[in-house]
Amino acid sequence: MGSAKNSSSAARKARIAEMQRAERARERRNRLLTVAASVVVVAGLVVGGVVLVNSQSDGKDSASSDGKGSGDSGHFTTGKDGVRTWQGELSRTHVTTSVKYPMQPPVGGNHNPVWLNCNGDVYTAPVKNENAVHALEHGAVWVTYTTAAQKADVDALAAKVKQTPYSLMSPFEDQAAPLMLSAWGHQVTVKSADDPMVAKFFSTYVQGDQTPEPGASCTGGTSK
Repeated sequence: MGSAKNSSSAARKARIAEMQRAERARERRNRLLTVAASVVVVAGLVVGGVVLVNSQSDGKDSASSDGKGSGDSGHFTTGKDGVRTWQGELSRTHVTTSVKYPMQPPVGGNHNPVWLNCNGDVYTAPVKNENAVHALEHGAVWVTYTTAAQKADVDALAAKVKQTPYSLMSPFEDQAAPLMLSAWGHQVTVKSADDPMVAKFFSTYVQGDQTPEPGASCTGGTSK
């Protein structure tokens, strides 16, 4: 009889011990699951926060750097000397895509981070507006011409550009006149290379008061 009681008691203790082991194991699993779930939640919050910040940043930049617009607003007014001056905003955001400018050639606006070399550089093929605008930001004067321009005028203007740091020249078929000169926020049409406005425009706007970044380099950029 005593032996039977002892056996029953031992069996009960064994069952209790097994249940306790099972409970401890269950608690450990629950703790592990809780920790794992917390890690997942935190990671999700972090990722979600990053995505939200990025999306907000993209939203802020999209209006000025989506490559579709120059960010400019305003219009030209023409002075008595024939120089057209942009009245309004000329944006200066760096973009890596193409930009649609409201004026041709452009005199400012969003532009490529790399400037077009403008240390008296004469280009015989069209250049990218976005790089040329950056050169204007550095205080360069940009001489442009169409196929309607006289060769003698093109040659004479090219010679002047080659002798003038902070200037550049390139063909530009979409402009309204055969010969045009542009600086940041300013533009003029000239009749010929002998037009007195050529010398006046160069003296006024090469590193002129309109320059957003005076003294910035006109070398070390791109040449195409």
